Amino acid sequence: MRQDVLKTYKDVHSWVGIIAGMFLFIAFWAGALTMFKEPLIRWATPPAASFSAPTPIEQTDELIARTVAAYPKAAKGYTVVLAPGPDSPSRLYWNEGGRRDPKLVGANLSSDGKLEVAPIETSRIGYLVDELHRRVGLPLPNSIAMPITTIVALLYFVAIISGVICLLPSLTKDLFALRVSHNLKRMWLDLHNVLGFFSLPFHIVIALTTVVFAFHDQIYDVQDKLIYQDNIEARWEDHEHPPSPDPSTPLLPVPELLARLKLQAPGFRPVEMNFHREAPDHGGHMALTITGHDDRYGHRSATVGYGAVDATTGKLVETDLMPGFQPPLNATLSGFFTLHFGSFGGLPVRWGYFLMGLVGTIIFYTGNLVWIESRRKRERRGSGPVTQSRQTFVLAALTVGVCLGAIAGTGFSIAAAKWLPGRVDNVENWHVGIYYAVFLGSAGWAFARGAARGSGELLAFAALALAAIPLSTLFAPGAWSHADMSLLVDWMAAGGALALLYVAHLSRQRSRQGQKDSVWLSTAVDGQTL
Repeated sequence: MRQDVLKTYKDVHSWVGIIAGMFLFIAFWAGALTMFKEPLIRWATPPAASFSAPTPIEQTDELIARTVAAYPKAAKGYTVVLAPGPDSPSRLYWNEGGRRDPKLVGANLSSDGKLEVAPIETSRIGYLVDELHRRVGLPLPNSIAMPITTIVALLYFVAIISGVICLLPSLTKDLFALRVSHNLKRMWLDLHNVLGFFSLPFHIVIALTTVVFAFHDQIYDVQDKLIYQDNIEARWEDHEHPPSPDPSTPLLPVPELLARLKLQAPGFRPVEMNFHREAPDHGGHMALTITGHDDRYGHRSATVGYGAVDATTGKLVETDLMPGFQPPLNATLSGFFTLHFGSFGGLPVRWGYFLMGLVGTIIFYTGNLVWIESRRKRERRGSGPVTQSRQTFVLAALTVGVCLGAIAGTGFSIAAAKWLPGRVDNVENWHVGIYYAVFLGSAGWAFARGAARGSGELLAFAALALAAIPLSTLFAPGAWSHADMSLLVDWMAAGGALALLYVAHLSRQRSRQGQKDSVWLSTAVDGQTL
């Protein structure tokens, strides 16, 4: 490959990475956390003291009848929980609020037959990590954040292609090389290349599926023009739907519905049954949607698939979103969601996506470090030390502040889940506020202290943030523990804290003993202290 062509691709890769890298760091960090969003929500949700043991499934119909008689709003729609846990402690729940302001209420039958009713408070920490991932960390409304996310997704794809082209000439020589030495640029470049190459299939999948999500509406518009001749909505209305059952026909008991579902879909594991009253112009009957898993197939959402069941016969009537039953076109479309969310293959795949997400954060972080070290070589004149440019100091501080601030912000916000319930109103806003307060404070600290000193300090601060998660389980007033969930979340956070403390130690050593013309040395060029 001609050197001028290779240089062009390197410049494209560098500048695209600089522009999009920190956004992608936040997206991948939050995306890794979403792989275990359900355990995280269970860890953060306080146990419901108002309920005794969940109602046996055989008594569910009695529970429904008594609840609907006492609370008429429940008759419009309710959900039967098949596997109650700390985040869904009752066998039955419904919404007493509105669509935008839900107020979930749960119901159980106690051992002596009394109806137990109480509000259900589920932690909203999952909302924070979801929104950070979707909006690449921007505290902006969707109308502004999503176009920026679209641009970042496109830049991400360009960075992948240009990076592969840059690596090809030295692939055989550098692929397995990881040269740990005083040459920081070579060390960071080796790490960046090795991680990037071996995780390349994952990044191609994430980039392509992100672009599909970003242009979701535009894709449908093109289909409408080219395939349906501006008639796509009418074609959907003409889609053959199953006949609506007679509203006066009694519903089958819940155990019978589950038994008939198992005969039709033996590999599908239902977790919830959502009953909802259809509008009069759609039949006015009680419709039933089953939510569940089948790890042999992909799922349309991040965790579950859906199927519609005729509640009067137990027959599956809509399987467009049900894993293993989707028609080819729907299965193809769901494949994009499945590949992006990692919602297939069960726990091993989720662990794989989690680790690949963390690897992605290292790739984006080291990409900026490579650029910073490259600037020192490029700015060298003769054999004397380099006078670092202001732009280099700014990028170094920004890299440290944004990346470590994102880790610290999520750590302290998650830890707060054991302190906030019952003490503040609108817990969700508190989680968001804590994150952005820590994030912006970390970025400001990096600029005030400089990248050299700030990196070691913020690494230790981020380690403290992750350590605060298991410490909150131990010491928060009225704190709770959910056995397996605490083991997963607390131990993972503790392991992350130890890893960051070790890196903080290495960073402090580098700031004291690094090369004299490096931006990472704690004594600055031209006699200024950074």
